[in-house]
Amino acid sequence: MRHLLLLPIVLSALTLGAHLLRGGLLPLALVAVALPLLLMPRSDTALRMLQGLLLLGAVEWLRTLLVILEQRRSLGQPWHRLVVILGAVALVTAFSALAAGLWQSRRAVGRRSGIPAEAA
Repeated sequence: MRHLLLLPIVLSALTLGAHLLRGGLLPLALVAVALPLLLMPRSDTALRMLQGLLLLGAVEWLRTLLVILEQRRSLGQPWHRLVVILGAVALVTAFSALAAGLWQSRRAVGRRSGIPAEAA
């Protein structure tokens, strides 16, 4: 059950990587796709870095939303679905930072109590 916390983190990393790749930023796209690997070391620094980068990714989605929204409005094109979809992507990316914290805390609870991490 604990592994379900990985789903939003991995999906956020993949969508952010695709977004950056579409913008022609291959090195940043590779970094974004590799973000879930920061869960492997058991250090608070890696966790905080992952959470910060996911929150930065959410800010990037909001920035993209505002840029495209302004373009669509100026051209008189529909924009409501855009706001819903990119807003949801930004929210999921932001909540992924919370999921990363829960992943780490669950791992710590398992270590302290003697319960294997998979069962915690």
